[in-house]
Amino acid sequence: MTARTIHIWRTLKWGRTLARNGALLGIERDGNAPAALRRLVRIARLGSFPPNPPAYAKAFEQIGPAAVKLGQSLATRPDLVGEEAARDLLRLQDSLPPVPYARIKAAIETGLGVPAETLFRSIDPEPVGAASIAQVHRAVTTEGRDVAVKVLRPGIEEKFAGDIETYEWIAAQASARGGELARLRPREVIATFRQWTLRELDLRREAASASELADAMSGEDGYVVPAIDWKRTSRRVMTLDWVEGIKLTDRDALVAAGHDLNHLAKTLVRAFLRQAIAEGFFHADLHQGNLFVTPEGRIAAIDFGIMGRVNRQARLWLAEILHGLITGNYRRVAEIHFDAQYVPGHHNIDEFTTALRAVGEPIRGVPVKDISVGNMLDGLFAITREFDMPTQPHLLLLQKTMVMVEGVASTLDPEINMWEVSGPFVSEWLRDELGPEAVLANHLQRAIKAIGDLPDLLRRIEAAYPKPGAAPPAPPLPEIEIGPRGWLTSLGWSLLGALAGVAIASVLYGWV
Repeated sequence: MTARTIHIWRTLKWGRTLARNGALLGIERDGNAPAALRRLVRIARLGSFPPNPPAYAKAFEQIGPAAVKLGQSLATRPDLVGEEAARDLLRLQDSLPPVPYARIKAAIETGLGVPAETLFRSIDPEPVGAASIAQVHRAVTTEGRDVAVKVLRPGIEEKFAGDIETYEWIAAQASARGGELARLRPREVIATFRQWTLRELDLRREAASASELADAMSGEDGYVVPAIDWKRTSRRVMTLDWVEGIKLTDRDALVAAGHDLNHLAKTLVRAFLRQAIAEGFFHADLHQGNLFVTPEGRIAAIDFGIMGRVNRQARLWLAEILHGLITGNYRRVAEIHFDAQYVPGHHNIDEFTTALRAVGEPIRGVPVKDISVGNMLDGLFAITREFDMPTQPHLLLLQKTMVMVEGVASTLDPEINMWEVSGPFVSEWLRDELGPEAVLANHLQRAIKAIGDLPDLLRRIEAAYPKPGAAPPAPPLPEIEIGPRGWLTSLGWSLLGALAGVAIASVLYGWV
């Protein structure tokens, strides 16, 4: 277990890094930010000369790979961080300093257990992409196929583990303060983030996810998932078919090649909706660096390390929420929030309906470029505070990806109307899932299953409601020392870098 002094040192260093690179100037200049927070930002940058414009990508890169993942998400939202900041953050998606090829070749041979020459005719020593967790090299197999070889950066597991331990410590300190910070459930958020990263650090899991997604999307003509070469894949090395195309980051090249950007934006949105709503299994890292357009005009996705799953009930709720917002049926949206217990039952459903209408009506049917994101977020956060809505960790990936997809689609076509694109697909899926035939079939299926499950159900009821004094143990959480309250109040806010990261992550992942 990492000592508290190390956690304090790391977070102070992270805050100093952000301030030194100008990444906190926005807080310092924001008149709406608490005065105490603005003073701490000024203290954090004392003796430094922050660049103008701020070097956001450099700051995140210096902090570490977990911060880079946050920066990649922010890069898809120029409407949130500004065009200049988004352009700078784009560099984090696949243009980080690469690991020397000699170390990469050694990692390939260690990972696959044989000399590279026995499996590859050639490997380009210059990477085609270097991201926070891995880098990718183009290669030709001994059979003559063009492939991409993805290799984990040496030592990345240890670096991630140390950073996440500090995130967990910070989250525990924040949760202990109670109030608004506790409502955001920072410990559960970081626990979910840990799960994502553990999966991303095993390339066999990524390969399996790519294979599963390819099967699920086989009927979507405009979306491509490259095939996995299992013979050349292990925990630290993954090989897949080479994708020839133009990255979505290169908008000018897409235009020059004659691609229809509006069609591409709609294809991306529909592909995501099919994955998230129809299949319940979706690519959860859809930033521009992971998306290509093939010469045939199809969208090809790569990097399947972070994938999300949504059960059928949650998908039905999600589809009904989207449909209600599209059609202006705010009462139904409110009912779902209460049914799903996203809003505590002691609140008034009519008041919640009115609050949703106040946020939804100004943006319904309006192109993304004409929406005031600041006003919208202010309204959304006011609702969560007023109605005591806790963060839903099981929906973090979905919520984050929805924000990311909207950002990428609006970058392709600022005129895109997300409601118009989403509406037909959501309506069609709801008809299929909630129509009379589907309802009857579901009832029959559930009745038959319930009869077969009765013995197991009785055992689970007994386990869920044990006799007094025989309650089952709670799920384990790491033991984290909580600092004294006086110390926490005076020094805790000096942990500016990490707390700022948690706050931003709550914006992106918590529920937007």
